Amino acid sequence: MSDIKPRVTSRRAVIATLLMACGSAAGWQLTPRTPLASVHGELDLEKAVPKAFGNWQMDPGARAGVVNPQQEALLRQLYSQLVTRTYVSREGQRVMVAIAYGNDQRDGMQMHYPEVCYPAQGFQVRSNRAVELDIASRKVPGRRLETVLGNQRFEPVTYWTVIGKTAVRGGFSKKVVEMGYGFRDLIPDGLLFRVSTIDRNSDRAFAVQQAFANEMMQAVAQGPRSRLMGEG
Repeated sequence: MSDIKPRVTSRRAVIATLLMACGSAAGWQLTPRTPLASVHGELDLEKAVPKAFGNWQMDPGARAGVVNPQQEALLRQLYSQLVTRTYVSREGQRVMVAIAYGNDQRDGMQMHYPEVCYPAQGFQVRSNRAVELDIASRKVPGRRLETVLGNQRFEPVTYWTVIGKTAVRGGFSKKVVEMGYGFRDLIPDGLLFRVSTIDRNSDRAFAVQQAFANEMMQAVAQGPRSRLMGEG
């Protein structure tokens, strides 16, 4: 009887060791090692996004966005490419564009959303709603924010995000897509496309942003377009 307990304890220890070893192997196996960007090709935002199209032309003397140097340094760490531009229409309308691309969307390198970035810069987010955007004959899941700085700068914002070639609205749907790539041994890349205008009239601003984004995406070549707005 005295030998039974040590044997049982020893057997349990062996089983526990084997289970831990299997768990470690499974965890290693499920850790993606292949960058998705290397599979579907690198994306060059500067070349892919036209500087002039339809009714719009880039203003080379203007800076888009409201990012201070410290925050911009952080964005450069998170994203492998960051394009910020201001476009002007023939009628004098101005649209600010920020496109951020990261070739690694694993934890710690996640994209920063406007509803987080804007308050960090002193803005108040007065509304945040999910929308389906009509872009280049596609329905793209996105969001529209109403933001204001000091009750003086009213800046409505429209944005969407893409993981790999799938447009997502963030949260759970983003995690599902990332996990799907992970099970295929792929490290997902991600892109955030943001447009904004300075306008107290949010409905008018969102209409301008919708028309602008639609016209821009129609002017982008088919290959880069699937990376910028996802595939249908």
